[in-house]
Amino acid sequence: MIEAGLDAAVTLPGEDISRVALTAEAVALLRKLWGRHGPLMFHQSGGCCDGSSPMCYPAGEFITAEADVLLGLFDIADGVPPQPLEFWMSREQFNYWSHTHLTVDVVQGRGSGFSVESPEGKRFLIRSKLMDWPV
Repeated sequence: MIEAGLDAAVTLPGEDISRVALTAEAVALLRKLWGRHGPLMFHQSGGCCDGSSPMCYPAGEFITAEADVLLGLFDIADGVPPQPLEFWMSREQFNYWSHTHLTVDVVQGRGSGFSVESPEGKRFLIRSKLMDWPV
């Protein structure tokens, strides 16, 4: 079983349990990437081209809108002033995955060339499990 290293702050109105987490390995890679690229964000689309993989971008590079849902905010600061790392999902994908808890993990291999971890020879990956709390 994958152990989460960090739960996201809850962002959905009326909810009090985090829907998304990062493994310790994901936190470590994100800190490295943050140092290289500055503030980061995730977007999970569910579309083509690695649609099942969360895409990591410099913050603001992927434009979100009403078609997206902010599922959580992470504080990955390690001795520096915190700036939240947002985790977004397309609303359409959220309709399918609303009953799951998501954990962002890291595995060896190349993902999409659009996600900032790609040159590291690693890729972010979603591990999901059914939620055991009411939606």
